[in-house]
Amino acid sequence: MANEHILRAFDRDLEAVQAMIMRMGGLVETALADAARALESRDEVLADQVRANDAAIDLLEEQVNTECARLIALRAPMGTDLRTVLSVMKIASNLERCGDYAKNLAKRSKLLADLAPLPEAHGSLKRMSRQVSLLLKDALDAFIARDAGLAAEVRLRDHEVDQMYNAIFRELLTHMLEDSRKITPAMQLHFIAKNIERVGDHATTIAEQVIYMTTGQLPGDARPKVDAVLGQGGQG
Repeated sequence: MANEHILRAFDRDLEAVQAMIMRMGGLVETALADAARALESRDEVLADQVRANDAAIDLLEEQVNTECARLIALRAPMGTDLRTVLSVMKIASNLERCGDYAKNLAKRSKLLADLAPLPEAHGSLKRMSRQVSLLLKDALDAFIARDAGLAAEVRLRDHEVDQMYNAIFRELLTHMLEDSRKITPAMQLHFIAKNIERVGDHATTIAEQVIYMTTGQLPGDARPKVDAVLGQGGQG
């Protein structure tokens, strides 16, 4: 009877931690969407809001880590339960990094406000941001459903983000070579593209943690990556 009570208490505590992860995920998805909107509309007020809201994401990560440490110390979980706790901590860390990238996107969108726009590049960035947001959403959905199949699909789709990043890099390089006045805005847009690509890498890492949590093993094969132009790509 005592063991059953302990198990129920552990399940309740674990559900509370996983609810924190989903709150984090929701805040990160909102931050990325708002940062993309601030970039597109040159909305400095919205960009400032994204930067300010990052503190809530950081606080949630601290709470997740504190609660997971308490669970390990108090409940001494084993097997699947231990894998879940460890995966939750890893996922929280990756979500926090995604939040940092969203904050950086907002920061750079403010720097672009006074620079000449590059409409075609902005359109490409918008499509890339949408693709990365879908990756993150599906990775979090896989976590909720414990769906290793969906997580594996997310992992494979990351190469699409790499392809988009490489295309944007080439596009921006062309702008810089054709008109020296476009070098500064093109460089800022390149940094933005790189940050978006990194979010895709973190979404893929979250998917890999779902696979580990559900199967007990991390994927054994190398993550599919597209060779990046001039070595600018790579795994985050």
